[in-house]
Amino acid sequence: MPRQGVIDSIFTGVKERYEQNLLQSIKKEPLPRHIAVIMDGNRRFARQLRLTSNEGHAMGKKKLEEFLDWCFDIGIKIVTVYAFSTENFSRDADEIEYLMNLYAESLTDMSRDERVIKNRIRIKVIGRIDLLPEFVRKAAKRAEEATKDYDGYLLNVAIAYGGREEILDAIRNIAREVREGTIEPETINDEVMHRHLYTGEIEDPDLIIRTSGEERISNFLLWQSAYSELYFMDVYWPEMSRLDLIKAIRDYQRRNRRFGK
Repeated sequence: MPRQGVIDSIFTGVKERYEQNLLQSIKKEPLPRHIAVIMDGNRRFARQLRLTSNEGHAMGKKKLEEFLDWCFDIGIKIVTVYAFSTENFSRDADEIEYLMNLYAESLTDMSRDERVIKNRIRIKVIGRIDLLPEFVRKAAKRAEEATKDYDGYLLNVAIAYGGREEILDAIRNIAREVREGTIEPETINDEVMHRHLYTGEIEDPDLIIRTSGEERISNFLLWQSAYSELYFMDVYWPEMSRLDLIKAIRDYQRRNRRFGK
């Protein structure tokens, strides 16, 4: 074997051992129960490789499948992914069409995926579903219906999602119930608000990860992230590795979560 090949082989072996040791280490400490991720950087990664934006999105879809395997293998019970924001509707029409087809295909595949069935993963699509094309809404409904009784893990897919829009919709629904007399204004509290969010009664994320090097949450889970730990990763979404996820979890475990106390 050429000298460079030997060096590469040694480096790979050391990296794999380091990753396995780190993985065993994080499993000895309390894991975040709910991880949310802003999957950012598909287009920029594609440009680096002189590929089209749509090819970048296709790589992003493949990365999501890997990411979910990593999370569920580690023992993360709830995963929420930010797939498409309400602001993303301002993008080029051809790109939006490609993404909508990609989402419909992914949701259809997930509803009958052996891993989903084996691990009893419930799928929930959150956001302004009414803004999506009918074929995407139907795919979302099929995925939710097929997995509604699963209780092993939960995957929330945020499509046509905006945190401000979510809060406004919750306020409108609460106001409607006040007008109808089913809620008294004095009884409106955090629990009532939480129940009217797209996420419903799902617990808030413990850890929110964003890839691509950007350090903002971009209108994602604004209410739910009040006490979430934030972790910004300087890699584009398609190039994220399992080691990157493990490091994010280790960083989370090292933080002192006081919740204002």
